[in-house]
Amino acid sequence: MAVMKIRGAATVAGTWLNEAVSFVVFCVLDIVDSFLCILYKAADYLFEAEWKPCYCLSDKEPITTTRGKILLSHNNGESKILTLSPLQELGGRSKIELEDISETLYTRPSLISDLSNISELNKRFVKVTRSESECSGHHEKTKNKKRRSLTKSSLTVNITVVEMLRGKIRPQNLSHDISRWSDCDCGFCTSWASTSDKDHSLFVKTQIPNGVTAKEDVLFIHGFISSSAFWTETVFPSLSASSSAHRLFAVDLLGFGKSPKPADSLYTLREHVDMIEKSVLHKHNVKSFHIVAHSLGCILALSLAARHGGLIKSLTLLAPPYYPVPTGERKPRQYVMKKVAPRKVWPPIALGASMACWYEHISRTICLLICKHHRVWQFIARVLTRNNRTVNFLIEGFMCHTHNAAWHTLHNIICGTGSKLDTYLDIVRDKLKCNVTIFHGGDDELIPVECSYNVKERIPRARVKVIEHKDHITMVVGRQDEFARELQEIWKTSSC
Repeated sequence: MAVMKIRGAATVAGTWLNEAVSFVVFCVLDIVDSFLCILYKAADYLFEAEWKPCYCLSDKEPITTTRGKILLSHNNGESKILTLSPLQELGGRSKIELEDISETLYTRPSLISDLSNISELNKRFVKVTRSESECSGHHEKTKNKKRRSLTKSSLTVNITVVEMLRGKIRPQNLSHDISRWSDCDCGFCTSWASTSDKDHSLFVKTQIPNGVTAKEDVLFIHGFISSSAFWTETVFPSLSASSSAHRLFAVDLLGFGKSPKPADSLYTLREHVDMIEKSVLHKHNVKSFHIVAHSLGCILALSLAARHGGLIKSLTLLAPPYYPVPTGERKPRQYVMKKVAPRKVWPPIALGASMACWYEHISRTICLLICKHHRVWQFIARVLTRNNRTVNFLIEGFMCHTHNAAWHTLHNIICGTGSKLDTYLDIVRDKLKCNVTIFHGGDDELIPVECSYNVKERIPRARVKVIEHKDHITMVVGRQDEFARELQEIWKTSSC
């Protein structure tokens, strides 16, 4: 009994210490990020001769000077922007869904303001204002009706979103193939820009059976700041072409690995899924397929399942980041962001996630130090690990992206899905008959095991398998042969 009391007291003391230290550290980081904001503005102007807007700016301006067409819908008496459709096709992307843009990109209150409950003073992402003139006289009702039909709605968004949207609808700014000064410009990172194919596609690694006709297709989707090598260096060799009758596709997501990293992209869920469809499903004439997805890739997998319904033969999700939003929660995306990045210094992985999610300029600095100089770090890693391929492909995937890609993907997909995942999961539960299997590392500190059980609660037929003593990465890396056998069993069962 005494031992239990001592352990309980130690746990409480440790929790309070973590809270206290975290408060001090993140208050300092709030100040550092503000300083870096000024520093990067000066550096951008020095190296690129123009100011670059950032999401920490509070300035707003209406979208009234764009060359695109703004469409408004009126729901419950409230105007809301749905799409921005350019006057011409822009590299295959003819519309931008503004509601796919997460307000967490710029609504990230400091720790002090959050604790002081003044975060409610932050402006909402979309603000619609209307004005109607007062009417008088015996024709008041008629005049009011006429005025309502002519009422103009003005829409206000964060200035950075405005600037990026303007860039997307200006023909001269479409390519953005030239890297920014803070991004790596090596041949590996810019290989997509030198291709003769004007209509860029994702990098896709394909493994086709030898000597036999492929019976089924399998799409592999990697997680955040990773690449297709997460699969091709592990599972693909175990599913050798000589012993598998499946056609395997592993993609580098938009902005990662060898895939395009356009500077004008907002990396929304729609853009990611559209690129997967274009680069795999359409290009390789995929009719029905299995999906294997890890971490962030699970969100894309569920979105694909919601789109393609009966084409999905099985869903295998590894560590799905599903945080159910409580009923009545007014800011679902903010809720998810605080779950993903709780602003804690312990465990260390929570500190890393919080720095990447809450601080635009600190995370850009990390990318500047790591991603821009990835060749140096990879050389050091090869020397220290004696060219250990397992370590090197993980490092390569971790470093080969831009800050713009990582920042927008993190907010617009992981945080921005918010309550959307409920809809996708309900579609899988009610409209799809495919098998759903979930794997999760028992020692995963990045995404808790509860997330997988949350999915099962939403989809009762889902089967959850917790891999004891494995974490977010080692649930696959290091046990790839066993995992490959598990996949083959899933595909065999799903094909019966």
